[in-house]
Amino acid sequence: MSRLFLACLLAVFPAVSMKSPIFGPEEVTSVEGGSVSITCYYPATSVNRHTRKYWCRQGAKGRCTTLISSEGYVSDDYVGRANLTNFPESGTFVVDISHLTRNDSGRYKCGLGISSRGLNFDVSLEVSQDPAQASDAHIYPVDVGRTVTINCPFTSANSQKRKSLCKKTGQDCFLIIDSTGYVSGSYTGRIRLNIEGTNTLMFSVVINRVPLSDSGMYVCQAGDDAKADKSNVYLQVLEPEPELVYRDLRSSVTFDCSLGPEVADTAKFLCQQKNGEACNVVINTLGKKAQDFQGRILFLPKDNGVFSVHIASLRKEDAGRYVCGAQPEGQPEEGWPVQAWELFVNEETAIPASPSVVKGVKGGSVTVSCPYNPKDANSAKYWCRWEETQNGRCPRLVQSKGLVKEQYKGRLALLAEPGNGTYTVILNQLTDQDAGFYWCVTDGDTSWTSTVQLKVVEGEPSLKVPKNATAWLGEAFKLSCHFPCKFYSFEKYWCKWSNEGCSPLPTQNDGPSQAFVSCDQNSQIVSLNLDTVTNKDEGWYWCGVKEGPRYGETAAVYVAVESRAKGSQEAKQVNAAPAGGAIESRAGEIQNKALLDPRLFVEEIAMKDAAGGPGAPADPGRPAGHSGSSKVLVSTLVPLALVLAAGVVAIGVLRARHRKNVDRISIRSYRTDISMSDFENSRDFEGRDNMGASPEAQETSLGGKDEFATATEDTVESKEPKKAKRSSKEEADEAFTTFLLQAKNLASTTTQDGPTEA
Repeated sequence: MSRLFLACLLAVFPAVSMKSPIFGPEEVTSVEGGSVSITCYYPATSVNRHTRKYWCRQGAKGRCTTLISSEGYVSDDYVGRANLTNFPESGTFVVDISHLTRNDSGRYKCGLGISSRGLNFDVSLEVSQDPAQASDAHIYPVDVGRTVTINCPFTSANSQKRKSLCKKTGQDCFLIIDSTGYVSGSYTGRIRLNIEGTNTLMFSVVINRVPLSDSGMYVCQAGDDAKADKSNVYLQVLEPEPELVYRDLRSSVTFDCSLGPEVADTAKFLCQQKNGEACNVVINTLGKKAQDFQGRILFLPKDNGVFSVHIASLRKEDAGRYVCGAQPEGQPEEGWPVQAWELFVNEETAIPASPSVVKGVKGGSVTVSCPYNPKDANSAKYWCRWEETQNGRCPRLVQSKGLVKEQYKGRLALLAEPGNGTYTVILNQLTDQDAGFYWCVTDGDTSWTSTVQLKVVEGEPSLKVPKNATAWLGEAFKLSCHFPCKFYSFEKYWCKWSNEGCSPLPTQNDGPSQAFVSCDQNSQIVSLNLDTVTNKDEGWYWCGVKEGPRYGETAAVYVAVESRAKGSQEAKQVNAAPAGGAIESRAGEIQNKALLDPRLFVEEIAMKDAAGGPGAPADPGRPAGHSGSSKVLVSTLVPLALVLAAGVVAIGVLRARHRKNVDRISIRSYRTDISMSDFENSRDFEGRDNMGASPEAQETSLGGKDEFATATEDTVESKEPKKAKRSSKEEADEAFTTFLLQAKNLASTTTQDGPTEA
């Protein structure tokens, strides 16, 4: 059963695997005695260039008999009138057949390899009778929508008589136009009769915007009697034979349309036709653009009715027939000049896939990878923005030769990396106005032109940097960039922006970053250090991430270089550090004393004040009024000391609620572990300094470790009888209540005794 299933799968798989990459004309027409030239396209790989090419005719049972091949074989019927030429560089081969007969009509295949395999394309050839051979009429071939001039000779005997042109339908001939001014309704506004003069024995009829319905036999006539001069003409209106265009998936195509100077001022259009349906307008000069082509199509007008339409980032659904034309309303209509192409999109493409949409947050950045033909490594590369104008335009923003548009300076760079067919464009400091479509273009193979849509969304940039920074001339400068944990394994860098790109600079890894509290262990700070700042250091600096040769997010900082006033730098260096250290040391001392015993702290301040300040000898000549000031000062410091002590204890209570093993009270950079049992007896606490911490259980060194505190606490508990253990929160609340009662009593005693006694 499994073998049968496998056999069925193998039988069906080739039919559904993918479309054949061989492409050619679906229909070819000619007349007897004429000739045809049939071009077939194939992927220009090294294997295909040397593979056998063939032209075969399909039989009734589906077998295809080879008539000519690239290996030199020619069937008897084709000897002397057919040849096959291979053009490996362009990926095409051409079959030329002459001296056609009606027997040549039929179904054919052009292909690669063996005719029984699927690498081929079906072609229908139809050979019809030449109208010139069926009658003595002069043939006037004309493309649909164009202009034709029919010349009608006559003799001098009829030079003064009526001239006319009629169209034959069966045995009748219906008048179209004559020299008296008559014009048939269907020809009104597009036909005229010209008589050159009495010395010229010929008049002409000019027909504009010829539709297919104008095809047929016409009769020129000069005179109305039996001696009238008559001549037959055959007007052959030809549909435009589509030009074959072969392109790879994700490449681009340009349609060059030439409709003639007579429609130079008429609206132009390009439409797409699929499966014989109506031709839908893709773009016209009146501002219409199909939604499927938004952001990837350009209309390029030229002179004398000539224009081009460029479509980038081709998709599979872009394949089909395209028709360009001119018509006042910018719509296809019979009778107006047109030109056609048949586009084939080969899915076996060499162009690498890249995102068609990139997203970036406001203030953040985006990175775009632009493909180019590796053969064009030395060609100029560009990045332009597609604009929603009447015809669409794409002004360049940056190029590899150093040009950057003024409003993008400092936030847009084009980098040659990673190379080998790809260059990189980075845009940062994104705003809502940056949303839109952008094109990657080179001076080389334009078929590699690609597009990308940029969307700006809400959010926060991943990299944290200041928007601006100031560096002082002649001094050292450090600039830090914070990277979140998602970039932990990425390469981090700083670079200085210029028109030519962003030059990498030496950086320093400063370890974990506190800017990302959710993942401190993986976030990092990478700093840029400048030893001695010069004026050349001013400008834009970028920090960013890379993963191998691929660039990721970036952030930009503008560094301004300024010079300090003379003398300010020396004064700053001499005074700043000692003053800060003294203040911090004094504050720590005051806080520790206030915490251990507020009453002794107040008495010490009063004694120092009475002595004239810390470390000063008594001054017997000091005025008596100064004693009163001391009293006021002491009365003010007492409540302040109480408030300070209460605040310190409150901080300890808040921290105690978040710890289960050890309850701590932290003051600035000092940390003290105090057992709550030491606060149970408020009288003992009042009578002795630092009662709550024994030498074994107290930790006051800077940067003490939690592990040491926990181990010490366990040792103390083992020496004492076990008690009913209470939660940290209960103990902290009890301690805080006890302290408030003590503080209240102390304040009351101080008020009664008076500031002098205190």
